[in-house]
Amino acid sequence: MEHREDMNSILPFLPVVMRSSSLFWPSHTVEAIKSLSKGPNTSNVTSGESLFDCVSDIRSSLKLSSLTLARYTPEGFVLFFDELISRVEARKWFEEVLPSLANLLLELPSLLESHYQNADDLICGAQFHVKTGLRLLGPQEAGMVFLSQELIGALLACALFCLFPADHRGANDLPTINFDLLFSSLYSSYKESQESKIKCIIHYFERICSVRPVGVVSFERKVLCLEQVIKYVSYPETDFWGKSVTPLCPFEVRREGLIEDQSDGALEVDFANKYLGGGALHRGCVQEEIRFMINPELIVGMLFLPCMDDNEAIEIVGAERFSNYTGYASSFRFSGDHIDQKGFDSFRRRKTRIVAIDALCNPRTRQYKLNYLLRETNKAFCGFFVQSKCVVEGAHCERKNTDFNGISRNMLQSDELPSSSTDVEMIDADCRSQVVENPDRKGSFHLDDEETVGIASGNWGCGAFGGDPELKAMIQWLAASQAARPYILYYTFGIEALQNLDKVVEWIVSHEWVVGELWNMVVEYSSQRFNGGTELGFLSWLLPSLSSAVCEDQEDGISEHP
Repeated sequence: MEHREDMNSILPFLPVVMRSSSLFWPSHTVEAIKSLSKGPNTSNVTSGESLFDCVSDIRSSLKLSSLTLARYTPEGFVLFFDELISRVEARKWFEEVLPSLANLLLELPSLLESHYQNADDLICGAQFHVKTGLRLLGPQEAGMVFLSQELIGALLACALFCLFPADHRGANDLPTINFDLLFSSLYSSYKESQESKIKCIIHYFERICSVRPVGVVSFERKVLCLEQVIKYVSYPETDFWGKSVTPLCPFEVRREGLIEDQSDGALEVDFANKYLGGGALHRGCVQEEIRFMINPELIVGMLFLPCMDDNEAIEIVGAERFSNYTGYASSFRFSGDHIDQKGFDSFRRRKTRIVAIDALCNPRTRQYKLNYLLRETNKAFCGFFVQSKCVVEGAHCERKNTDFNGISRNMLQSDELPSSSTDVEMIDADCRSQVVENPDRKGSFHLDDEETVGIASGNWGCGAFGGDPELKAMIQWLAASQAARPYILYYTFGIEALQNLDKVVEWIVSHEWVVGELWNMVVEYSSQRFNGGTELGFLSWLLPSLSSAVCEDQEDGISEHP
C-alpha cells in the first residue's frame, strides 16, 4: 500500500494516516468517533453546540488547528440544528443519523483499502490498463477516478465534520472541501436559500444512513492536449474550425423544463466555475451550486480535482440525485425527497452524465475577440468530446505558456486534426481496437456506448458570468457537432434574447450548413460586434438577411453573411 503512487498523492489531503502498510484513524480519534457511534446517551451529543464540540474534539485528536475553520462555524451549527429544524427532525438526526455517520467514519480506512485493492483491475485490456484509484488528478493529467457511493458517503461525512487538512490545498489549486464555510455563512449572512442548501446535504446523509447506496461514481479529467499526442485530440486552432466539414447535429430548443430533469440520457452541462463546485460550500446558489446540493456526491470531486485550465473539462458519471427543489438563487428552496429512477451501466454507475465546463467570467466585449471565441469553443468541445474511450495509462499533456491574448501557435494544424465526424469515429475505433471490449469479463475495458448520448445544455456562462446567450448557443452547437454528438437539447430558461433561436436553427439546418460555415459566420459577427459595427445580437444580425439569402441560395447554394 505505501508504494502506491495514487494513494501517496492524495494521502496528505486525507484525515487518515498510514503505518505498516495499513490506513487507520489515530487511537484518540477512534475513541471520539466510537463514542459518537453509540448514540446520545453515551456521547451526550444532543444539540448543535454539543455537535460542534464533538467536531472540535475529533479535529484536535487529528491535530487540526481551530484557526483554519471559518469564524462563525460554531454559531452556524447551533443555528441550524437547534433553531432551524424541528425537534422531531433534530431527534432523528442526533439519535439515528449521527451514530450511523460515525460508524461510516470508522469504516473509512477499510473502505479506502478495499478501494485501492480493486482499483487496478477495474479497467484493463490486453495492452494497457487505466488507473482508477483515488488520487490527486492534477492539471493536464487526463484520467479517471472510480469511487463507490459508500466510500463517497464516508468522505462527505469527513467534510461535514471538517476533518480534511486544509494545509496545501490552496497551493495545489484545490477548492475548499470542509463544510465549515457552509455553516458559517448561514450565521453571518442568513438566507433561507443557504438554509435549504444545508437541508439538502442533511437529507443526503439521512438517506445513506437509512440505506447505504451500492453504486459507483466516476470522475474524469478531460484534456485537449496542447501538443500532439498519439490517440489524443489536440487543442484546435481557428483554421481547424473554419475548415471543418462536419455536419451540424440536430438542435432542439426547449423553452420549458430543466437540464437535470431531461429523460433522454444526454450529457448534462454544469455551468461551472474553474474550481469545481464553485460556491457550493460557501454562499453560491446558482446552476452549479444547486446541482451539487441535489446531487451531493458531486462534492467529493472537490477533494482531488484542482481547478481547470482553459483546455480542460471534468465529466462525472453516476452521481445520484437525492433532493427536489424549487426556485433559483435567493429563491432556492429544498422541497423534499427525490427517488432517482435512472438505470445503471456496466460499472454500476447511474446513467446520469454531467460535464463541468467553465466559461469566461465577466467577458463583456472581449468575448467577441477571436482568441476568446476560440477559447470558449474549445472549452465546450473538450467537455463534449468522448475522451474516455482513448484513455491510456501515463498520457500526460504538456502545459504550454498560453496567453489567450495571443494563443500559442505550437498546436496542431487543422489538417492534422479530425475534420469530420467520420474522422472522430475512426480515432475512437482505433483506440477501441487496442483493448478487449468484453463487458462480461472482469477487468476488460468497456465504457457504455456513447454514440447515442447527446448534449443537454442552456445558457452556459450567461448568468452570473455575464456571457452573450446567443453567442453561447452557437458555440455549443459547434462543439457538440464537432464532437460527433447526435443532438443537442438547448434549454432557454425564458431568455428573451433567444425567442427566435428555433427559427434561426431551422433556417441554418435547412441550408445544410456544416461546422466551418457556422463558425465563419460567428467569427464575422463577433468581429463586427467587437469593432462597433453592430449592436444587434447574433440572431437578429442574421435574420434580416434570410429573405434575400433564399434567392441567393437558389443561384449560389448558400447565402453570404450580412
